[in-house]
Amino acid sequence: MNVLRLLMVDDHVMLAEALSARLAEVTDLWVVGHCATSDPRLSDVVRQTRPDVLTVDVEPAGAGTGRLLAQLQRIRPSTAIVVLTGVREPGQAIAAARAGVAAWVPKERSFEELTEVLLGVCRGHSWYPPDLLGPVLRELREDAVRAGERNGPLDVLSDRERDVLTRMVNGKRGAQIAEDLLISAETVRTHTRSILAKLQVHSQLEAVSLACSAGLRADDEPDLVR
Repeated sequence: MNVLRLLMVDDHVMLAEALSARLAEVTDLWVVGHCATSDPRLSDVVRQTRPDVLTVDVEPAGAGTGRLLAQLQRIRPSTAIVVLTGVREPGQAIAAARAGVAAWVPKERSFEELTEVLLGVCRGHSWYPPDLLGPVLRELREDAVRAGERNGPLDVLSDRERDVLTRMVNGKRGAQIAEDLLISAETVRTHTRSILAKLQVHSQLEAVSLACSAGLRADDEPDLVR
């Protein structure tokens, strides 16, 4: 794995510095800096440091959480964003998911759990705590309903892309999907990027929610002849 560039955005400077020091000891991570959420230079810092993954505390943003996260996504679309915060507000979690945020990690989680999430999001994984995941999925499904549920929204996918999406709905990860379909993990990532683009969503979480709204279910997964 290439070393991942990590930028931490948090108004609690001492906490950010302490956590940065610990994360700097992780072999696969390179902490390129930290910045306050309210810093007017935040956009410039993101452009200059070019992070692969960015942690951000949304507590100071409040109702502006969606705008802040969407702005960060626009500045550097390839960066995986992880909310690292002490708040557990469903409305902010929903706004984060809509903005394409890959994961939401409460600050009380262990260092080991945080590290696993940071490395995982760069491999296409998503993670939200169980108490927030339910409201997030329900609201994303409602978004699909309010958008009119385009006729046959999954019809834009190729057969292989649909196979990959079905397994995502079933909770399988890249390596499991690759094994099921007898393809490489890189091919799974390529199909996943194509699925997100065709469905016009920002994350696997949104793709799964849209697929469920369109009626894709676990029993739709075909048995493959090996």
